[in-house]
Amino acid sequence: MTLSINAAFDSGNIRLVGIQGDRVDLEIVRDAESDFYQWFYFRVAGAAGRRLTFRILNAGGSAYPFGWPGYRARASTDRQAWRTVDTRYADGVLEFDWTGDAQVVWFAYFAPYTMERHADLVARIAARPGVTHRELGVTLDGQAIDYFRLGTGKTQVWLYARQHPGESMAEYWMDGALDWLTSPAAERLLSAATVHVVPNMNPDGTRRGHLRTNAAGVNLNREWHTPTLERSPEVYHVLAAMDETDVDFAMDVHGDEAIAANFIAGFEGIPSLKPEQGDAFVAFGRRLAAHTPDFQTELGYERAQPGRANLSMSTNQLAERFGAVSITLEMPFKDHDANPDPEFAWSPERSARLGVSCLEVLDEMIAGR
Repeated sequence: MTLSINAAFDSGNIRLVGIQGDRVDLEIVRDAESDFYQWFYFRVAGAAGRRLTFRILNAGGSAYPFGWPGYRARASTDRQAWRTVDTRYADGVLEFDWTGDAQVVWFAYFAPYTMERHADLVARIAARPGVTHRELGVTLDGQAIDYFRLGTGKTQVWLYARQHPGESMAEYWMDGALDWLTSPAAERLLSAATVHVVPNMNPDGTRRGHLRTNAAGVNLNREWHTPTLERSPEVYHVLAAMDETDVDFAMDVHGDEAIAANFIAGFEGIPSLKPEQGDAFVAFGRRLAAHTPDFQTELGYERAQPGRANLSMSTNQLAERFGAVSITLEMPFKDHDANPDPEFAWSPERSARLGVSCLEVLDEMIAGR
């Protein structure tokens, strides 16, 4: 049967180079107006009963090639369960195999969270009691920037995800977090805090199948010092809403290509760092590690030197601008090696559960103090 390779759908990304027998050569397409690329998502028709080998020939030139060693691609025949497949990386080529009886199979860098799925999330959460939905503005492609507000408490909490659209685990985290926030378990937190949620900061990049940028090729997490409607309306509108409410605690949810663990990064290099800010950041990480085996504090990024924080990044900007306890959460494209899952690796379900764990810890710190 003739093989057919297609990525012309929501969040899709791949380019067919050639097919030789059961070997398929591919390239990942760069983000528009950008050199970034690493996200892939495509389907294969005519795969039934064949042992296929897929080679991504330009993997060595991707944004984070050091993330490929130890990585395993995801495959699905129903677009619900995404299992890992045997994957190799050598000489700049990412290679993985597939054998199965399904007529159609999908492959992705991580389980996709498409804009259609995002629309389902918005419809589900907006219909629940106690939720206020707003469209903060629109993107360069004209898509809505969706926002939810929950709770009536004094402490202003902001949760936002997918500044980098290829980090789809971040919206699965939001899925779990929003389900918890709209459940009876959240009542104590929502009486002590008002929680503001932007589940997808980069709708255009998501739909276009980008790794890191919006429709203009802009990395949104380098725009928080001077966002503009021309380059980064997503940040412009969200930061304007933050200025309206103030920010006491913020969490920016991401995925990391190389480190096989969940970890947080902070704002220790900001000029106006206060001891109590740093203490609260450390306490959150310590409590989260005690709360769930899916989090640890040993692995992570290097700390910035005093006064050397990059204020174009949201975590640093919010800590400096508002005096907030501002946290970047990173989840792996690989697995959480301290407690690995050989079949699914780090997964949508574990991402959603980590969202719940983070809010349970925040509840302890804000409402239980």
